[in-house]
Amino acid sequence: MPGKLLYTASTYSHIANFHLPYLRAFREAGWIVHVACGGTAMALPEADRVVDVPFAKRMTAPENLGCARRLGELMKREAYDLVITHTSLAAFFTRLPLLGRKDRPRVINTVHGYLFDDDTTVPKRQILLAAERLTAPCTDLVLVMNRADEALARRYRLGGEIGFIPGMGVPYGRLDAVSETDGRTYRRELGIPDTAFLMVYAAEFSRRKHQAFLIQALRGLPERAMLLLPGEGAERGACRALAEELGLAERVRFPGQLGDPSLCYRAADCAVSSSRSEGLPFNIMEAMHAGLPVVASDVKGHQDLLGDGCGLLYPYDDRAAFQKTVTLLMDSPGEAMRLGLAAAGAAERLRLEAVLPQVLEAYGLIVPAGTREPSGSVRT
Repeated sequence: MPGKLLYTASTYSHIANFHLPYLRAFREAGWIVHVACGGTAMALPEADRVVDVPFAKRMTAPENLGCARRLGELMKREAYDLVITHTSLAAFFTRLPLLGRKDRPRVINTVHGYLFDDDTTVPKRQILLAAERLTAPCTDLVLVMNRADEALARRYRLGGEIGFIPGMGVPYGRLDAVSETDGRTYRRELGIPDTAFLMVYAAEFSRRKHQAFLIQALRGLPERAMLLLPGEGAERGACRALAEELGLAERVRFPGQLGDPSLCYRAADCAVSSSRSEGLPFNIMEAMHAGLPVVASDVKGHQDLLGDGCGLLYPYDDRAAFQKTVTLLMDSPGEAMRLGLAAAGAAERLRLEAVLPQVLEAYGLIVPAGTREPSGSVRT
């Protein structure tokens, strides 16, 4: 039976990039849909109401307690039937005011990647894990996207039920609309020689994404190896300076934030990732669908996507192993093609049309029988 939904995330962009199909589905089913998020305001046409909540980026920032109070007042006033949270910061401060409330709504926490695994610094791990354990009593269902996070959720009992979903689904349509000819044209516009082996990593510049590692590793690869690093973020300036310092400026391209990175995938010969931790990363799934061989750090999220022989993993932050793996692809075009074809096949189960009904079913929204995917990926 339709009701009233509150959907929260740290930023407008997270909602806009990943969740509009879900908001649309709830509205089409007759639900009243409210969204609460922060950051730079963006149009969210699938929501009946958008509430601006100015989250600070740090979990320990005192102003986030004000955000929690505002969300608590909103939830009490609106009497939501269901609250669905996304991103660890917004998820915590959405659930915090619900602790101890007997009349609270049903709460689902959709986890895009826990950041309190063994590779996280001890103080940060303690804070983030404590936040999840504190709010577990008012979390009816936790939905995770990779096996490592599933193990963490079960180990620490981070919700009443634990479910598994294959991400949020990727809309491949925009990538399919870009041809290989378009990619070659873009490549020429970037000044990339036809003989170059172009690696792409489309991601926010941050310490966790670790683009500096790729630039440092480039120095030990053959001269024809080049890097394409679209995106913005706090570490972009430092990465540009590093490329200059190492004499690699001519081999690295920084095209900035692209609304659609599809041209980058069509222009590239290989996709790479140096991330320390992931949930289930869109950039890897898009690269897989584009038929690119993928070389990625051996961390959660990447392991789930590439662990069955459709990509190559190297130990995180191991420069020699990364260089060896990329050189293998550069020297073996046949192997690169085989991996690309395997990746494209594996990416089919991750497309939005396949995943959307599974996630909606986990959310408790009745899904028309004709739209269900017979995968059984959601379980509780």
